[in-house]
Amino acid sequence: MKIFNNPNIQKALGTYKSKVTKPQKINKVGASKDKIEISSKAREFQVALNAFKKLPEIRKEKVEEINNAITSGTYNPSAEEIVSKMSEKVRFDKKI
Repeated sequence: MKIFNNPNIQKALGTYKSKVTKPQKINKVGASKDKIEISSKAREFQVALNAFKKLPEIRKEKVEEINNAITSGTYNPSAEEIVSKMSEKVRFDKKI
């Protein structure tokens, strides 16, 4: 069913169109530009964030050091170190 040819729909649309106001033009003379100020703490944070982004995701020196220790048989972490590192990745209610 087409509703566009219905005279009642056309009357409703005509009424709506007559009540809609056109946007008014605004005189732009004397309008000031927006300004933004960044605090010193925000600047410091931005510098620190940029420095952090430049860091490598994997510390190759540390990985090589541990690989060499494993290969030579001198890498012997304690059970507590292993558990603490494993529990950092998992959220427990409390440590046992």
